Amino acid sequence: MKTAAVIGAGFGGLALAIRLQAAGVQTTIFEGRDKPGGRAYYWEKDGFVFDGGPTVITAPEALQELWALSGHDMADDVTLAPVLPFYRLNWVDGTNFDYTNDDAVLKAEIAKLDPADIAGYAKFLEYSAGVYEEGYLKLGSTAFLDFGSMLKAAPALAKYQAWRSVYSIVSGFVKNEKLRQALSFHTLLVGGDPMKTSSIYALIHKLERDGGVWFAMGGTNKLVAGMVRHFERLGGEVRLDDPVAAIETLGDRVTGVTTQKGYHLDVDACASNGDIVHSYRELLKGSRSAQRTAQKLEKKKYSPSLFVVHFGIKGTWPGIPHHMILFGPRYKELLADIYDHGVLSEDFSLYLHHPTVTDPSMAPEGHSTFYALAPVPHRGKFPADWDEIAPILEKRILDEIGRRLIPDIHERIVTKFSYTPKDFSDDLNAHQGSAFSLEPLLTQSAYFRAHNRDDNIPNMYFVGAGTHPGAGIPGVVGSAKATAKLMLESAR
Repeated sequence: MKTAAVIGAGFGGLALAIRLQAAGVQTTIFEGRDKPGGRAYYWEKDGFVFDGGPTVITAPEALQELWALSGHDMADDVTLAPVLPFYRLNWVDGTNFDYTNDDAVLKAEIAKLDPADIAGYAKFLEYSAGVYEEGYLKLGSTAFLDFGSMLKAAPALAKYQAWRSVYSIVSGFVKNEKLRQALSFHTLLVGGDPMKTSSIYALIHKLERDGGVWFAMGGTNKLVAGMVRHFERLGGEVRLDDPVAAIETLGDRVTGVTTQKGYHLDVDACASNGDIVHSYRELLKGSRSAQRTAQKLEKKKYSPSLFVVHFGIKGTWPGIPHHMILFGPRYKELLADIYDHGVLSEDFSLYLHHPTVTDPSMAPEGHSTFYALAPVPHRGKFPADWDEIAPILEKRILDEIGRRLIPDIHERIVTKFSYTPKDFSDDLNAHQGSAFSLEPLLTQSAYFRAHNRDDNIPNMYFVGAGTHPGAGIPGVVGSAKATAKLMLESAR
């Protein structure tokens, strides 16, 4: 394999392209939007910088490895700053819980909720370390191309009761309901319902404890820019603002890629970091086997979408940490509305991102940049007119932040805009407007996700949230490692 095309400049696509280029494969990235990043897109408005997300960076060593492959240092291109506390969790009754890997602080926070749960937390941490070892270190960057590979992993999955949910496992260790929420909400960061997502995902807790939570100075967009700079330094090419129209096939082989503007490139192999349903249904239109795969994928369960309000305001807020979770009055019932019933509830839980507390340069002097994110049902479950709903939900969310944190928020706003499930569909071709692709259920994990290499087209590969191991920066960077290994092995 001398040449490869990677479709989509999200984290997965960039990580894969860097690995291929570092190994001597001439690689071209095709990106439909005017900027790289995929879901990590950004906007500049009125002097404020707004990251589209993701904004929680964990497992920095997985990113540093992309530079080390060619003897470079990530620090030359990206500055990562530690974020402490990792998150402040806040409930409607005013309770705060600062979530950190400082043991003394964490024990004191747990004791505030219930001192009896300190011992249970220690046992949960032990459990989390076990699933981290099995699920992330051993399997996180290994492709599952056949059912036999799943059977090999079965004993470890059984040992850790992978059929149980994260919430159910957590509840076996701690009794306080707020602490149960604090130790189970992480699955929402990768699109999973804590009540249903496999307990293997409890590994996120260990991942954060060991590696910390980080922020790229200047915003997540600076991490994207650093990856692009490094890829181009190695000799790779990035083509922006020209969406791929077709992945050309002949028989059971990919032969090249054609864009909407008419550019064509012949390649030895192709990998898509685009939405998996879009890739199979639209880009591989000419392949009958791909159309059969598309039909199967369409029947699977997809993660919810997101409604995000970006706002720049007057004033600085040293008392509001970088990451906050504002829990609503309901937890289980709200999750059921989002995941099962497809209902847009009156209440909501929010993730509040406040980057200017770490990096004031992301707003004009004396101002702050924020975004508030609410999980909402995807468009397959809730096919509403988001142009109509957006202003109503936006006001409700800002009212709630005003009630809990910034009383005169409406008077302080300099600029604001929302990003809706419709935008996920329009900008990212996301199936049903899902923000995280396939829901991370046990029955949709590893072998049961879209395969890193297509079963019928041996030089067609996939990377990103829809493949193994799943969404989130460590997930998609892990998928790039698994996919690169397959591609480079086939080239030998």
